[in-house]
Amino acid sequence: MQTTLVDLLTSAGLPDPLAHVIRALVPCVLIIHLVAVGALVFIWLERKVSGRIQDRLGPTRVGGRFGWLQTLADGIKLIAKEDITPGEADAMLFRIAPYVSFAASFAAWLAMPFAVGWSGLDMNVAVFFVLAVLGLEVFGVILAGYASGSKWSLFGAMREAAQVVSYEVPLGLCVVIPVFICGTMNLTTIGEMQRGFATNWLIFHDPFTFCVFWVYITCGVASVNRAPFDLAEAESELVAGFHTEYSGLRWSFFFMAEYGSMLLVSALAVILFLGAWHGPIPIFSIGLGWTDAGGILGYLASLAGCANLILKSSLGVIVMIWVRWTLPRLRIDQVMTTCLKYCVPLASFCFLGALAWQAWIPNVTPASLPAPFGIDRAAIRESWVTRAGGPHATVSDAQLTPQTASPVPTTLATQSVPDRNIPVAGSTAPIGREETP
Repeated sequence: MQTTLVDLLTSAGLPDPLAHVIRALVPCVLIIHLVAVGALVFIWLERKVSGRIQDRLGPTRVGGRFGWLQTLADGIKLIAKEDITPGEADAMLFRIAPYVSFAASFAAWLAMPFAVGWSGLDMNVAVFFVLAVLGLEVFGVILAGYASGSKWSLFGAMREAAQVVSYEVPLGLCVVIPVFICGTMNLTTIGEMQRGFATNWLIFHDPFTFCVFWVYITCGVASVNRAPFDLAEAESELVAGFHTEYSGLRWSFFFMAEYGSMLLVSALAVILFLGAWHGPIPIFSIGLGWTDAGGILGYLASLAGCANLILKSSLGVIVMIWVRWTLPRLRIDQVMTTCLKYCVPLASFCFLGALAWQAWIPNVTPASLPAPFGIDRAAIRESWVTRAGGPHATVSDAQLTPQTASPVPTTLATQSVPDRNIPVAGSTAPIGREETP
């Protein structure tokens, strides 16, 4: 996708640097629309879902009987409101804090694939990048609490810092399990290794992966500051927590960051555990054969996969909304106890169990890997292992096996992927071709 777009722009007469700038702007514009429009939809959805749970109707007037335009009307109201900075606040830090939170939520999307070749940046370390950048969102919250000049805001920021840092430990342990099962941190490759029927989804790979999925959901809800873990903005204790002193558009940026992070955590769960962009029944790949057809049919298959990923991720957000309006808020000591006494031991136990399962019972799983079309974990290595000829060396089949690793059968180590050349090396090589000098 990226090579085609750049070539198209250069063939139209644009300078090569300008063509690459435009190519970089395209995924940025698409992703920022996903985050912003997603926030509009999910805020409306939260009002409707909470209304149904509480035996109310929710929005019913603005935009028709279902209140479709209620969130948009609220957004226009926030833009028109006066932007107030407290007299005791650190003006510069107070102003930039919402943008720091939103930028972290936005930037993490750059490495998230929506289908094969449909990602802003194709990274061999996409899993690490997403978790690392998503964790930066807490800095915006800390800045907001510190710069507001209010003890309520500062208490909320400190709670958020303690909570996010603590829950990153079990969250990382949960993510490591699909990574070592598939042998790569490339999210596109992890998604493609679940291609086929639902039995190939990693959640059904073994009992320990199934259990760790629910630990991931718990840690994911806590990492995005959603109830019952929303102690950073507990209105019954801290007025509104870290954003007590905010109003207008800057206040809305915190909520766009929150809903963007909710969708991101759900999308990461879908890619790691729930088949990524593949449905439970492979209609386009096996039924119609469009996935490997190329051309307009291949594009339609990728578009359907993108829609499938967004649909499954949206269902995850609905579950978070459901949990918020069902369970009571925990105390701060209960939040930390849940992390340290339950989530960390459970994630560690599942990690060791999945490791033992891979070592001693590799062929009992219903979704035994190697996955469809010949991907073999022995042939998947990151660029720092495989490249013996320097950073710009061409990757060949003979280089797929690390020189210092234990011997691997030649038929497995040099096995190629038919039709769909899944990237097994190269830091930025796009899907469908090997990296060239």
